[in-house]
Amino acid sequence: MALVPITPESHKVQIRLAYASSDNFTGRPVYARADCYLLAPAEILLRRAVDLAAAMGLGVLVFDAFRPSEAQWALWNHTPDPDFLADPRRGSPHSRGVAVDLTLTDQVGGGGNELDMGTAFDAFTPHSHHGFMDISAEAQKNRAILMGIMTSAGWDFYRNEWWHYQMFDARRLYPVLSDSVLPRPMMPQVSLLGAA
Repeated sequence: MALVPITPESHKVQIRLAYASSDNFTGRPVYARADCYLLAPAEILLRRAVDLAAAMGLGVLVFDAFRPSEAQWALWNHTPDPDFLADPRRGSPHSRGVAVDLTLTDQVGGGGNELDMGTAFDAFTPHSHHGFMDISAEAQKNRAILMGIMTSAGWDFYRNEWWHYQMFDARRLYPVLSDSVLPRPMMPQVSLLGAA
């Protein structure tokens, strides 16, 4: 099954891959290239979510999608926190090409401001849990809208991260994929597997 490129032009989304810059919890780029992909079944669900958001006057901003297994190891080696990162020995739904990290914006089709979700993306704190109530009413509402859009589009959610959605039965149905499956590598030439 092929990975499908996700672009602002083809999918009417904003893309700001956190791990392609130093603006992530590691403090440095993990990806050498900011290319965004999903497996074909997940790409279909993303299109559905974008259409549902657009019907509400909202846009979608993608923080991460397919994450090569090498990148999952780099993240885990930096912060081995099983509440917020999948152990790469089990494999992440991201490394299977069937998970997406995203938020909503106040403008359809790209551009616009992020809606308040109560925390930033990748805030490794209980405040990021879907059921956490000690955030503003506006942030609670926005999280509920995001979850409604994503679950209506066919996605499953991860209870600890308001931004993370994945296909059902991801670990059972889809294999872990490495950087080698891509037409152009996302990972730097120097391995990050030994990074602290």
